[in-house]
Amino acid sequence: MDKIHVGGQAVIEGVMMRAPRSVAIAVRRPDGEIVVRKELVVPLSERFPIVKLPIIRGAVALFTSLIIGIKALNFSANESMTEVEKEKEGVKESGGELSSWAMAGTMTVALAFGICLFFLFPLYLTKMMIPVIGDNNIVFNLVDGVIRVIVFLLYIWAISRMKDIQRVFQYHGAEHKSIFAFEAGEELIVENVRRFSRLHPRCGTSFLLIVMLVSIGVFSLIPKLWPFYLKAGSRIILLPMIAGISYEFLKWSAANENHPLVKMIIAPGLALQRLTTREPDDSQLEVAIRSLNEALEVNAGYKDDRLVV
Repeated sequence: MDKIHVGGQAVIEGVMMRAPRSVAIAVRRPDGEIVVRKELVVPLSERFPIVKLPIIRGAVALFTSLIIGIKALNFSANESMTEVEKEKEGVKESGGELSSWAMAGTMTVALAFGICLFFLFPLYLTKMMIPVIGDNNIVFNLVDGVIRVIVFLLYIWAISRMKDIQRVFQYHGAEHKSIFAFEAGEELIVENVRRFSRLHPRCGTSFLLIVMLVSIGVFSLIPKLWPFYLKAGSRIILLPMIAGISYEFLKWSAANENHPLVKMIIAPGLALQRLTTREPDDSQLEVAIRSLNEALEVNAGYKDDRLVV
């Protein structure tokens, strides 16, 4: 069997797993039952060859992951609620999913919040510090980058203190352990998966840290004489390029993870995962394993959009 790459995301009381042509979400309901949603996903690169090009594929992957991730979170939020909670929140059994418009609105709000907090807010603070740091372009962008990384780290630290988020981080650890076991060719059972590390070099946490660092170099290309609104607007426009460059770096580092230099480069991302992951219990590992198995089953059973029997 050809080696395939899988990825995932922790959701509320569950895990979403992605194979090249499939997505599966497994969530543990309050009564202990594991409910699964799985579907075939045809990669955009099969319909639009331009998506396979370096940089472009990273930008597309980011936005595709956002869409799939929000859908998974919505599904998990609905399934993890008790019937009493559903009645209180007005959620119907078959109508609790977000509409396309609501999904678009959620994505817009999430993107706007992230852009404002991690890109525009540091720019504004740095601009206010010009009387102290001067207007040298290199110094300006370095200070701006340092503030951006500090804000990002403080945000991660703050949410890691929340009780509900800590459970999500346990599922995050379960996701990583399951993927590690699959990549090692181990049978996907709790006893095997349990012994693997919860820190994975291809984690989205590491990707976000790379984005923060890559943005320092890319934003340094913006002319220092531009007014604030042009600098802010250009940062938004350059985000797809930054995501694409970061994606290429992540793929390269994953392909060369045993090289001593690469190990040193990816060490900060792995260290940061100590905040965004927790050691899962066996019940959480079961959910992650179920999600991965379901995704692999769908991926193996479909060919050219038709089920192979």
